[in-house]
Amino acid sequence: MASISSEAMVNEMGDLDGDSLRMHRSGRPGKIEIIASKPLVTQRDLALAYSPGVAAPCLEIAKDPSTAYDYTAKGNLVAVISNGTAVLGLGDLGALGGKPVMEGKAVLFKRFADVDCMDLEVDTRDVDEFVNCVRFLGPTFGGINLEDIKAPECFIIEQRLREMMDIPIFHDDQHGTAIVSAAGLINAMHLTGRDLRNVRMVVNGAGAASIACIELVKAMGLPPENAILCDTKGVIYQGRTEGMNQWKSAHAVRTKARSLAEAIEGADVFFGLSVKGAVTRDMVKSMAASPIIFAMANPDPEITPEDVRAARSDAIIATGRSDYPNQINNVLGFPYIFRGALDVRATTINEAMKIAAAEALAKLAREDVPDEVDRAYSGRRLRYGPDYIVPVPFDPRLISAVSSAVAEAAVKSGVARKPIPNLAEYKRSLSGRLDPTSHWLQSLFEQVKANPQRIVFAEGEEERTIRAALVFRDNGYGTPILIGREEQVRETMKALGIANTDGLEIHNARLSTRNTPYTDMVYKRLQRDGYLRRDVQRMVNQGRNVFGACMVAMGDADGMVTGITRRFPECYGDVKRVIDAESNKVAMGYSIVVARHGTVFLADTSINETPTPEQLAAIARQMAANARMMGHHPRVAFTSFTNFGSREIERIDRIRKAIRILDAEKVDFEYDGEMQADMALDHELLKATYPFCRLTGPANVLVMPGLHSAHISSRLVQSLGGVTVIGPVIDGLQMPVQIVAMGATVSDLVNHAALAAYGALSRRR
Repeated sequence: MASISSEAMVNEMGDLDGDSLRMHRSGRPGKIEIIASKPLVTQRDLALAYSPGVAAPCLEIAKDPSTAYDYTAKGNLVAVISNGTAVLGLGDLGALGGKPVMEGKAVLFKRFADVDCMDLEVDTRDVDEFVNCVRFLGPTFGGINLEDIKAPECFIIEQRLREMMDIPIFHDDQHGTAIVSAAGLINAMHLTGRDLRNVRMVVNGAGAASIACIELVKAMGLPPENAILCDTKGVIYQGRTEGMNQWKSAHAVRTKARSLAEAIEGADVFFGLSVKGAVTRDMVKSMAASPIIFAMANPDPEITPEDVRAARSDAIIATGRSDYPNQINNVLGFPYIFRGALDVRATTINEAMKIAAAEALAKLAREDVPDEVDRAYSGRRLRYGPDYIVPVPFDPRLISAVSSAVAEAAVKSGVARKPIPNLAEYKRSLSGRLDPTSHWLQSLFEQVKANPQRIVFAEGEEERTIRAALVFRDNGYGTPILIGREEQVRETMKALGIANTDGLEIHNARLSTRNTPYTDMVYKRLQRDGYLRRDVQRMVNQGRNVFGACMVAMGDADGMVTGITRRFPECYGDVKRVIDAESNKVAMGYSIVVARHGTVFLADTSINETPTPEQLAAIARQMAANARMMGHHPRVAFTSFTNFGSREIERIDRIRKAIRILDAEKVDFEYDGEMQADMALDHELLKATYPFCRLTGPANVLVMPGLHSAHISSRLVQSLGGVTVIGPVIDGLQMPVQIVAMGATVSDLVNHAALAAYGALSRRR
């Protein structure tokens, strides 16, 4: 199985740094590439895209610059720009040292909001040079996201660029954190019955994010005298001269407090954007009733939630970490803020738009959480309350809720150059920009982590299998069970430098105490198929796939993964000796093809050579259910070499009979056929040519007429590139078993093991 997504990737060796280096340098180095959005194959294609055809849009734009949004990618293109002077928590790494982070930010823009993004690293620490470089990029981009620029230069740069340019300029380190934390604050105050006009707030840290936070909260209604800002030298008070600058001075207040401990006494709210350990339990005890504590220092907060709870049971707590509730994560903001700003061609991102984003996030957290979001964060009850005051990053409603609020605020505040004719239709279009498959995959991994399973890794002596088993364990997915000779397994581990074998089991099939019951079970199944008991005994002793399948069948394990040392048919044949198909289902394999413009499911790609009409109908039913489970509205096309052909040949007749079977069953999904694959995927062409076709949109499930065409198709699209192919995923067996290709990577093995674990969970529900 190919890589699934940046969020669902697993570690090859449990070594995050090593894996990251491997991932960045593998294949095409880096994380981004430029792909043409129009066909550029024929001479005419080139003539339209370049000379002489390109002259026409050039002349139109010269006459009316606003048409650049109609004829170029400007309206969906953002630049992430940095000089690398404040890279994550790593400090000044320079422009080139920060490039991997900027590429990563570009990936997040695309992943979460379908915004195309280009990273630009400007190699200067001089403010004037930086501003002079960026100011001339306005014709290229629809917006600019400044990133990882140290304070106070970031304030100067952003302000000057906003004055010079007529496109949104947004320093995410400042405003992204401010917007998401403001959303959490809105809900925390709601839960504790507070009014922003009456609270006392302390902010520790006087960098870019801290000052942006305090400015936004004041813009939302907090009286300036009710906010105290602290830095490493203590409270920023009126009259202080040491370590001051104009941005700190703007928030100086009259107060007798001089230290953080003095300032926080009696305070309602604490925002920390400083360093680990800055807040003590005694400080928390000194705060007002039901204190609101956002300890957002990364990677370690100013005070841990455990320490806060030890001091105060009535506190509402948020951090910047994903392993605690209420994560203040910038990815909840910047992709959707830019999406909304770009869609109305905003000239800036103003305070009204920021407040609208914060309020939309706060409102979304109060709404009922969809089942798919709950599943993605299995183990936590995502319901509005002290432990859920901001949405989670993989909530698919974010793009619709936040982007539309930002766009509407831009229009109302007069900075939009393109109105929204129909807000409801705009919200619907936003929801359709993202493919739900990645959300489902995230859900799968989170559910497995919350409900660890025992998974057999049948080829336990192989290096790749051992590494995959350890990654499976280290990611918290469950207990890996290696099948093999223990001395050989441990020797391979030693060669790999692996010493920690806790949470891992090794089973030697020949020496297992379970051989007799396993043999009895398999012999009962095969005794009338020409097998003697000694044949079955040998099969269980020496066949690791058979032994592993027996463990699953008899409840000694929850699922199994195999395949790297033997071809699929041999592996599947071993499994079928032990495990049958589910009643009313067909055992089959399907491939998930994740392309730029959506996901398409192919079935059957691995098991049934020439499916009968009944099998084709069953495959359609199962795939419609699988597609729906992953968040898609299933539209099933039965594919063939002809479109509704008139030739009465057996291959077409099987499809027509399958259609009649589904007609009689009155199934609850769209289906039609027979049709060619290109026709199935091009709905405009399909309706123009065959207006009677039942499909209301392009097909997303292709039921293949036979194994030859299915296997060729799935391997072909994977080899040509430009798509991610996941699978084949086995469906329809009574017990969860997955078989990888012989060339599978460690990540492929772990991902298929997780699929088997998810299958085990699904069967218990």
